[in-house]
Amino acid sequence: MASGSIQYKTEEEIDLMRASAQLLAKAHGEVASMIKEGVTTRQLDKRAEEFIRDHGGVPSFKGLYDFPDSLCLSPNSVVVHGFATDEPLKNGDILTVDGGVLLNGFHSDSAYTYPIGEVAPEVLALLRETKAALYKGIEQAVSGNRVGDISYAIQNHVGPLGYGVVRELVGHGLGAKLHEKPEVPNYGKRGSGPLLQTGLVIAIEPMVNLGKKEVIFEKDGSVRTKDRKPSAHFEHTVVVRKEKAEILTSFEYIEKALQQ
Repeated sequence: MASGSIQYKTEEEIDLMRASAQLLAKAHGEVASMIKEGVTTRQLDKRAEEFIRDHGGVPSFKGLYDFPDSLCLSPNSVVVHGFATDEPLKNGDILTVDGGVLLNGFHSDSAYTYPIGEVAPEVLALLRETKAALYKGIEQAVSGNRVGDISYAIQNHVGPLGYGVVRELVGHGLGAKLHEKPEVPNYGKRGSGPLLQTGLVIAIEPMVNLGKKEVIFEKDGSVRTKDRKPSAHFEHTVVVRKEKAEILTSFEYIEKALQQ
């Protein structure tokens, strides 16, 4: 997935990535304002693409590895790489919206999992704890730590709760390419893996299953849980800093939309 050596970004490049990430955050907010029972994921995908292009960006995912859509839209037991369809969202579903933006020559990447209507309490707990695990991982994205410190923090939060942490899919570096080195697993040992240094930009993205960790890669490219239980996915684009990681993407617009 990731190619070449680790690329550190200058402050000028980080400024460009921050603008890309802000556009993505606003696009997520546009989509969040539409999510409800009866809406189709194709409608969500169309709105995201329009919004991104209207603001001078390009959807990062469209055409990447022949992917046809602007967003990965993954319901229920689909972990990632779900496709836009004309099937309406139903009460009790969950939906992961994963998007990327290319702006100013740089990519950003972010994901959020939504409950639709009345969702089972154990599934709401999965969403809450997966999101919490994302921030546990981000806390470790500081200069001098290693990738394994991020991985361990995520696994250590959700593992004891009985959830399955997906092994086959990982976070990643990003910049001029959507997928750069290093890979950022959601499981691992403290003190292991590449050293984190200021200027490294990574996508941290826990993918956590209500049941077991095993997944199936479908022929169409989507990935689902083997036991067909729900899966949650939250993701931010983050800059490694000396004292505290800087989160470039934002859930602010999503959360505003959900409050209305």
